[in-house]
Amino acid sequence: MMKEMRLESVKIAYGAKTVLDNINLTVKGGEIICLIGASGCGKSTLLNAVAGLVPPRSGSIMLNGKPVVGPSADRVMVFQDDAVFPWMTVRENVEFGLKVKKIAPAERQRIVDEKLRTVELSHAAEQYPRELSGGMRKRVDLARALAASPQMILMDEPYGALDAMTKERLQIQFLKVCEETSATALFVTHDIEEALFLGSRIVVLGRNPGHIAHIIDVPFGEHRSINLKRSPEFQQLRGEVSDLIV
Repeated sequence: MMKEMRLESVKIAYGAKTVLDNINLTVKGGEIICLIGASGCGKSTLLNAVAGLVPPRSGSIMLNGKPVVGPSADRVMVFQDDAVFPWMTVRENVEFGLKVKKIAPAERQRIVDEKLRTVELSHAAEQYPRELSGGMRKRVDLARALAASPQMILMDEPYGALDAMTKERLQIQFLKVCEETSATALFVTHDIEEALFLGSRIVVLGRNPGHIAHIIDVPFGEHRSINLKRSPEFQQLRGEVSDLIV
């Protein structure tokens, strides 16, 4: 289980252009940290840096006291676009990474069955992606990520292309999955309501260059229902966060 990820004085630059500067953030095990900010502020770049896909120009990213120096199975990403293989069944998609790691067949089956139950897709195990709704395909992505037993799940606007009702169902399920598995997540979104509903904390990024402008502790506790979004307290905080995004 992840204990802590620490980013200290992280700077990301492409050539002479600084994209992110002076990023200092500590993520504790079990937290869901939502990254939000205006387009172009570097949210996805920061996620890619944590994934080990983009090296810092300076500063450090440490996971459980060890430096992040590249991609690793202890940090898995879920993207907005489907990453399922269309020629594989749901079961085969979730099993794919386990086969690459040469996990024994019986253990693979146990893990896949467990993760499909977690995302409520056991009934669809032998179906192909073309037979699934967009929301179900996102659940396949999440099950495959969970099958790797990662330290962190890195979510890059995974529900951005879905309709409002499907998005809300997946948000509720994501909270349930994180609670059941003690998962730690870094979640990029443009949706303030999504950030407030999912997040333990919200990190608001500013621009030119990207930097941490505000960190907000979300006061709604762990057990959240969709009715929370209709509450006056939620809507008031939504307005306050909106005013911080420039």
